Amino acid sequence: MSTRTVCGRIVGVQRDSVAGRMGLAPGDCLLAINGMPVRDVIDVQFYSSDEELELTFERGGQVRTVRGARAYGEELGLEFESLLFDGIRVCRNRCEFCFVAQMPRGLRRSLYVRDDDYRLSFLTGSFVTLTNLTETDWERIETQGLSPLYVSVHATDPATRARLLGKATIPDIREQLERLADLGVEVHTQVVLVPGANDGRVLEQTVADLSALYPSVASVSLVPVGLTRFQRAPIRRYTAGEAKALLAQVAPWRDRFRSEFGVSFVYPSDEFYLLAGASVPRASEYDGFPQIENGVGLVRVFLDDWAKVRRRLARGEVPIPQRMTWVTGVLFAPVLQQVAAWLGRERGVGVDVVPVDNRFFGETVTVAGLLTAGDVVDALRGRASGDWVVLPRAMLDHEGELTLDDRSPQWLEEALGARVVFADSVSNLLGEMSRHG
Repeated sequence: MSTRTVCGRIVGVQRDSVAGRMGLAPGDCLLAINGMPVRDVIDVQFYSSDEELELTFERGGQVRTVRGARAYGEELGLEFESLLFDGIRVCRNRCEFCFVAQMPRGLRRSLYVRDDDYRLSFLTGSFVTLTNLTETDWERIETQGLSPLYVSVHATDPATRARLLGKATIPDIREQLERLADLGVEVHTQVVLVPGANDGRVLEQTVADLSALYPSVASVSLVPVGLTRFQRAPIRRYTAGEAKALLAQVAPWRDRFRSEFGVSFVYPSDEFYLLAGASVPRASEYDGFPQIENGVGLVRVFLDDWAKVRRRLARGEVPIPQRMTWVTGVLFAPVLQQVAAWLGRERGVGVDVVPVDNRFFGETVTVAGLLTAGDVVDALRGRASGDWVVLPRAMLDHEGELTLDDRSPQWLEEALGARVVFADSVSNLLGEMSRHG
């Protein structure tokens, strides 16, 4: 087989699945389904929807074809080495605030990939700019019904957006979003806000343009620019006062959209509320949390979970260790400290909340998800760790195996000399502790 041939390397086959009955095995490389070449798992899902299937694959340098039948609703049953068989489409923009460009050396290799692939947007919810779509891509979005998509807008004003993306010539995002609306594609958008660049009146225009496309444009998240100590561009973070002003600007828009659309439509990220020292909205105002993976609503989910656990703890229904050390980022620490205070006052539980300064990326990075194992170990050195050290689950990769600086949970336990558990809520914490004994 030519090294340039596109195929999907199989790493797992479900027992008693269609593919299993047809004889496929780990190590095989899927080439085509019913004569249609497969470029990614989207093609696999799309072309395997027929009841009669012909699978073409490579095994040991030989191309083979097998045939079989699929019951209605039955999945093919294959797991692939990668979601994309022909490689990731990388980003060609030059955003001054690009977080990947601010990464130091020595992290996981995947963290240096600047993807801008609409297929990953559909498959994983990653945000793309739509600046690299071809007519073939548009045809595929229509034919295969790739919805929803997640789009980084930043600004609808063409000149402002071009400046933010660092490219002189880019498609008009308004026209692209209108085209997606015509195709029936649902879009969730984000605006990474840079002080003085795309907030204020520019943001007002952006929100107005996007709301005109509701319900195709289903949501708009507002995220403050993230800067590490490796940033060289002349941009800065938001201050607490500016965060308060931003929330005040957005509040009447949200009220109006709830009246007109029945949803808030515009969702400032948790970081804005925490930075401003403001209360996060009720769960009902997040309308199903369409952008929770973008840091929108995580605090509310945590607080509501804690309220349920607190009631059970007050009734004595849940056992809890008497000593714990909770590690978090500087931004989230005040929320955890409120929980720790209740546990100490009402249950006599000693909780030491340790906000970790992010020395690796710089003190301007305050979120828990960007903490490294090295910084955690340094912060806890010389401190009483208690019976348990609780770390944010967001520190680990998707598989829960490695931190940003390539350290495992086992490494952390050995380095800290304590039992370590990763959790993203109090109920999750108690469950993990019970599981670990």
